Amino acid sequence: MEVLLDVAELPRSTFFYHQARLLSPDPQAELKAAVTGIFEKSHARYGHRRVHIALVKQGWTVAKKTVLKLMRSLRLVCKVRRKKRYNSYRSEQGIVAPNLLKRQFEADAPNQKWVTDVTEFSVDDRKLYLSPVMDLYDRQIISYAIGTSPNLELANSSLRGALATLEEGQKPLVHSDSETVGTGIP
Repeated sequence: MEVLLDVAELPRSTFFYHQARLLSPDPQAELKAAVTGIFEKSHARYGHRRVHIALVKQGWTVAKKTVLKLMRSLRLVCKVRRKKRYNSYRSEQGIVAPNLLKRQFEADAPNQKWVTDVTEFSVDDRKLYLSPVMDLYDRQIISYAIGTSPNLELANSSLRGALATLEEGQKPLVHSDSETVGTGIP
């Protein structure tokens, strides 16, 4: 054994210290059992913060970071509820028109250039979609539509409202980044 310690360049006292630690009982065995019990009782839904709160209610005096370390060492990972990714509703799609605006967002007179898009809002745990039509001359909202689905009808209804404000002979360029706008208005 002396040869092995010399080869490993390990002091004799360090070897016997670690050997004694391995043979001694775990001082945190009760705490680990309590953490595991709380975690399993929660059906793997509690993270270290909620496990810590449950431990304090049971009378344990322990820090949150200690609970975090123990849960990591025990490989107790909670099921994380992730927000669902946005999945846009795709109904009828129009033909993608060429970009005639080419990032020139100024107009010399009213009703020359209009821009529109569809924006999502969360209101009372519901999703609502806004489709405004804005005149680039004075940044005024000419028309808008609100709906529960970002479909072609939402975009067309806001465009119909904007077209109703036009005078004879006015033909504005309508630009949209949205995939729902692109067909002619029925």
